[in-house]
Amino acid sequence: MNIKHLIYTLLGARLQIVLIVSFVLVAALTVALNTVVIAGVINDYLADAEAGVVINLAQAFYQLKQDEIAAFGYRLVLDPQLVQHLPAAQEGHDQATQAIDARIVSTIGGLSMDGTHLILVLDGAGEIVAGRVIGPAGDLSPRLSGGSWGDLPIVAQALASGQAQVATEVIPTGALAVVGLAEQAAIPLIDTPLASPEPFDPREGSAGLALTAVHPVQADGGAVVGAVVVAHLFNNDFTLVDQIRDVGGIDTVTIFFGDLRVSTNVMTEAGARAVGTRVSEAVREVVLEQGQHYVGRAYVVNEWLVTRYEPLRDHAGQVVGSLYVGSRASAFLGLMDAFNRRVLWIALIPGCLAGLIAVPIAGVITRPLAELVAAHQRLAQGDMAVRVQTYGRGEVAVLGQSFNSMAETLYATQQELLHKEKLASMGQLAAGVAHEINNPLGTILLFAETLYNEASEGAPQRSDLKMIIDETHRCKRIVADLLNFARQQEVLAQETDLCALLETVAASMCQQPRFEHVQIVRQFDPAVPTVQADTAQLQQVFVNLLDNAVEAMAGQGSLTLRVRPLDSDWVEVQVSDTGCGIPEEHLGRLFTPFFTTKPTGKGTGLGLAIVYGIVKMHRGQITVRSTVGQGTTFSVMLPVRLPQGFGTKPLGLGDE
Repeated sequence: MNIKHLIYTLLGARLQIVLIVSFVLVAALTVALNTVVIAGVINDYLADAEAGVVINLAQAFYQLKQDEIAAFGYRLVLDPQLVQHLPAAQEGHDQATQAIDARIVSTIGGLSMDGTHLILVLDGAGEIVAGRVIGPAGDLSPRLSGGSWGDLPIVAQALASGQAQVATEVIPTGALAVVGLAEQAAIPLIDTPLASPEPFDPREGSAGLALTAVHPVQADGGAVVGAVVVAHLFNNDFTLVDQIRDVGGIDTVTIFFGDLRVSTNVMTEAGARAVGTRVSEAVREVVLEQGQHYVGRAYVVNEWLVTRYEPLRDHAGQVVGSLYVGSRASAFLGLMDAFNRRVLWIALIPGCLAGLIAVPIAGVITRPLAELVAAHQRLAQGDMAVRVQTYGRGEVAVLGQSFNSMAETLYATQQELLHKEKLASMGQLAAGVAHEINNPLGTILLFAETLYNEASEGAPQRSDLKMIIDETHRCKRIVADLLNFARQQEVLAQETDLCALLETVAASMCQQPRFEHVQIVRQFDPAVPTVQADTAQLQQVFVNLLDNAVEAMAGQGSLTLRVRPLDSDWVEVQVSDTGCGIPEEHLGRLFTPFFTTKPTGKGTGLGLAIVYGIVKMHRGQITVRSTVGQGTTFSVMLPVRLPQGFGTKPLGLGDE
């Protein structure tokens, strides 16, 4: 509750204080978060980098051993005496078998290979013709013969394809028993914390994991007649892991068969090698089940290690185990502590700088806001001419521009309301005057026409009576315009095709002689939708605009009618002429009642005022632009849809 009250109190303070506190908090939180994230990323990166270097070195040793195994088998396959004696040895000739065994022993003597190695020569069915097992100390077993290795997938693949196969393979218990290595391969599983309840491979503990190379032996015709198998058994053999540790300077190395340690120099608390322990379930899921590498820190025996695991795959690409390396984390942790201390200082400095910088920045932000507040107060008091200075192009500048735009809009709205009020007042006055003089005009016209009809053809008063009749008709037209201007009309809205309406108006007016030398250009967009409007009133609008255009061109020129959609809600109609144009000083008074630029007796000044009223009653807008000597364009913008319920009541000039 106290924290909530503190936040409300802070937000209720002056904007400058809020900004300063906010800047400092944002800077502090951002730097703190970045510090935590960057430290974590760098820690992970350095851990991964160190583990990556170590695992690359270990993999290089592992690959070197694999290449050595492959080279040994390849040398035996290329031995011509082995190929020469193999058919006879397959038939049981002991002399041939001895010759092959001699080649195996001779070849082994010329190579430097530490660890438990197996060398077999097989016939085409995978049966052992001859073989030897070499122990870590270089002791050579008696000659091996009999038994089958043809069921091993890697051997079957090499014999069937005629292609050499080299990979990390699982050697089942039966095959190991044939060559006397089943006892060495047997490893009791030790209950290990965090390990999975069940082994990854059910053969763990009895089968062996070995680097295996199988080279097919081909006769002169290319047929596969046998194979040479060379393997390095990892179970309870520590030559490779110790070599990687001693030569590569790596602290701990382990080779796993599935999730079981079969070769390792990780020591238990009792000082024995941790053979038989199993990997954690988290590592098993990533490395063995997903086939990806794993990097992490682990507490082994009595110290922290930076560890990495890489999956080992057989000839078919299946994960059968993993290669583990671990490096002591003490030096790495010291580096991280020093780094974290420096990062902490780096985090404190920006927080202090943010506080110093926030004060002038807050002033820069609040100054135009204070000016806006003062301008709003003046605007509320009725000063429509108030404007604010905009600073730059940012949000504060946009706010200032919005205020200026709002003030201009309010000023324009005020002027429009005054204009409408003026029109309404003039309409009321015109209606009263028209009603008062309409009846006397009718009486004058009646008596004048009677006297005109009774006068003879040659009577001198006949021409005077004719003038009285004509002028009375003109007065009645003026009165009719006054009534039309003042009358509250009802908009009978219906779906109206503006293009068809303009076409009808243009076709009708083209029949008049004064349109004879006027070229009408139609630019009707086919995408124009129908609008809701009073067709008769819009026809009056367009007739007035075309009449004015023809008079401005003195009956000769080009008249362009353009209809186009502005967007999904508005349609624009333009009437453009190539006439004399309208002086700029007259443009603002065109829609004022009784204002006209025509000679006396040629117009009442009510035509465009009536047009303005009709457009406004349709919730539209009308504008004009003109250039003296070039022409004039009237633009009428009409909504596609009128408000719901519109047209059910009369609307006057002052209604909006």
